[in-house]
Amino acid sequence: MNTRRDFMKMSALAGGIIAGQSVTSTALAGLPDLVSQNSPDTQDPVQPDGPTNYNPVVTLNGWTLPWRMKDGVKEFHLVAEPVVRELGPGMEANLWGYNGQSPGPTIEVVEGDKVRIFLTNRLPEHTSMHWHGQRLPNGMDGVAGLNQPAVSPGKTFVYEFEAKRPGTFMYHPHADEMTQMAMGMMGFWVTHPKTKHPWINEVDRDYCILLNAFDIVPGSATPKIMTMLDFNLWAWNSRIFPGIAPLVARKNDRVRVRVGNLTMTNHPIHVHGIEFEVTGTDGGPTRPESRWPEVTTDIAVGQMRQIEFIANEEGDWAMHCHKSHHSMNAMGHNVPTLIGVDHRGITERIQRLVPDYMVMGERGMADMTEMSMPLPDNTLPMMTGEGPYGSVEMGGMFSMLKVRKDIPHGVYTDPGWYQNPVGHQAFEYTGELPEISKQLSSGDGLLEPKTSPQVSQFMAVKPNYRKG
Repeated sequence: MNTRRDFMKMSALAGGIIAGQSVTSTALAGLPDLVSQNSPDTQDPVQPDGPTNYNPVVTLNGWTLPWRMKDGVKEFHLVAEPVVRELGPGMEANLWGYNGQSPGPTIEVVEGDKVRIFLTNRLPEHTSMHWHGQRLPNGMDGVAGLNQPAVSPGKTFVYEFEAKRPGTFMYHPHADEMTQMAMGMMGFWVTHPKTKHPWINEVDRDYCILLNAFDIVPGSATPKIMTMLDFNLWAWNSRIFPGIAPLVARKNDRVRVRVGNLTMTNHPIHVHGIEFEVTGTDGGPTRPESRWPEVTTDIAVGQMRQIEFIANEEGDWAMHCHKSHHSMNAMGHNVPTLIGVDHRGITERIQRLVPDYMVMGERGMADMTEMSMPLPDNTLPMMTGEGPYGSVEMGGMFSMLKVRKDIPHGVYTDPGWYQNPVGHQAFEYTGELPEISKQLSSGDGLLEPKTSPQVSQFMAVKPNYRKG
């Protein structure tokens, strides 16, 4: 099992390769500054400089990569490297990412920008960078062996192209893709329109969420890279509930949420309390006449969906993947169904041999949130999260849309729990219940057999059976 110490040794080794074989110090002086971030908190948006006028995005539990302008070109510096990411309070994972985090920082540009990205490789193996969905020269597409040589450990490659069309895109390796994406190497790219676009609304708040998944054995910290489908941790921006920050909005704000999917399965993303429209895909903005109101949109593998809504209902509204196991954490996906099985006698006998033994699922899985049995180190409960009225019993791909009338513009901090007005909350009924006045029949009499069924007799024989 790889420990954090082993993982950081590998990181230091990769850093040593950089020092020994990388570009010279003179050449490094020509690179943009290396900006790194390892905080799991949502960082403030990066405000644009100069005459460019756009509302910057906010990456949930992430950040936007700063840039420099050089001779009219917007330059960025990405570093592929081992990172340690806090998936949720009390659980860290040994991942690979960019500039200190997984996913990497969001890259934010404007339509028509000339862009130059320096990619430095601090991994123990070669890599490359594919700009998912971008229109660019073939030699900049980033498929190792097809469009370019792979970027060896310690080397720095340069990608240059024009941001030709507005939209939401992603970036990820196209070298040993199975390993590197399973380890968390991915990020967001947002291109804002240069001028007013007839299909792109101006919004008050603009969020980015990248869907990703890991298979990490409880008690360990490094993902299993050979997993194809049976992942046990489903994440937004490499965070799992209760570690996912809420989406905060002022009442009547127009909110845009850009959701990209780089997992191995589809995700029906559902928002409570509002209706939204899908206003953009990987291919760009959708035509207004093609839109319709929805509360759930399914996002397939490798796709992006951009949704927009007016946050006109105050409250703490759940937002999550509607595949039930994707809003749970690890530990319980292979637990047998024990609902209705009385374990009282056998449990006492087993506990004489195994004092910490506990039954899971005897009355349903909600008891998991109240169990006090010890968990392995570096593991979160399968169902967790405390709300103002008790356990939320969630995990994985779950967060909240928090709408308040008194949130100032540009403020994204958590406003706390919503206080429902009197008469606006479900309550317990304490009156008398009516007695059952009618016993319903078991079914439609027309479907019941009128006569006894005939009994057929048959004899099963082996192939090539012969009598005698």
